[in-house]
Amino acid sequence: MPQLLYVTDLSYPARGRRYGDEDVFLTSRLRTRFELALCHPEDAEALIPRGFDAVVVRNSGPVLHYRDAYDSFRAAALAAGTRVYNPLTGRADMAGKQYLLDLTAAGYPVIPTIDDPAHLDRLPSAPAYAVKPKQGADSIGLTFTPDPSGPVGEILIQPRIDFAYEVSFYYVDDTFQYALHAPDPARRWELVRYEPTGADLDFAASFIRWNTLSHGIQRVDACRAPSGELLLVELEDLNPYLSLDLLPPEVQDRFVDAVTASLRSFLDA
Repeated sequence: MPQLLYVTDLSYPARGRRYGDEDVFLTSRLRTRFELALCHPEDAEALIPRGFDAVVVRNSGPVLHYRDAYDSFRAAALAAGTRVYNPLTGRADMAGKQYLLDLTAAGYPVIPTIDDPAHLDRLPSAPAYAVKPKQGADSIGLTFTPDPSGPVGEILIQPRIDFAYEVSFYYVDDTFQYALHAPDPARRWELVRYEPTGADLDFAASFIRWNTLSHGIQRVDACRAPSGELLLVELEDLNPYLSLDLLPPEVQDRFVDAVTASLRSFLDA
């Protein structure tokens, strides 16, 4: 039976989410299919030499809280040829927020983003702008202002959008699993099931294809703009929270089966 090192911070105080509960549930299901050992993200590097078949990074919390330890783990895993799931080749949040600038420049349906206040004319005019650290996460450091400023290249600036709601699409590899949305924009993590349209799925799949991850769990976060179109908010490809507790048992079962098949394919690749 394959041996997996499962990286999670069971005690991280995520607002509106229960990391520990989700990973207790998921590992309780996966342990019947794999041999599992759990560890905190700051302990992962030291355990790489133990010979696990893969390291699975799950609800490990925002990397900015342990930046040096994560960078060291990543370098050690690459040097040792350790299989890490999700693979370390992700182009989205795994690599920072540069992708929002790249997608803006490429014309993708994303909230328009710049990293230089001098380029404000490249954004749609707005009464206020969101300003956040380029290396931020979980809304840490987010501010709203009519006159954005900050060090060039270290911040992201976006127009503040009066969106109708946020919606998230959850994928295993390139296969859609389920969608959830927050009907009240002020309550991001009060989610209910969402039935996506064909156009919604085309939107989400375009970002999954862009990221080119052969295996892994990804979450495409979007908002419904006043014009009715979806705009990308975030493409989470490192450790997306999955809100599994909100799903009916049959969808949970299907998701666990999909992750199991993905991991086995990943190990055989």
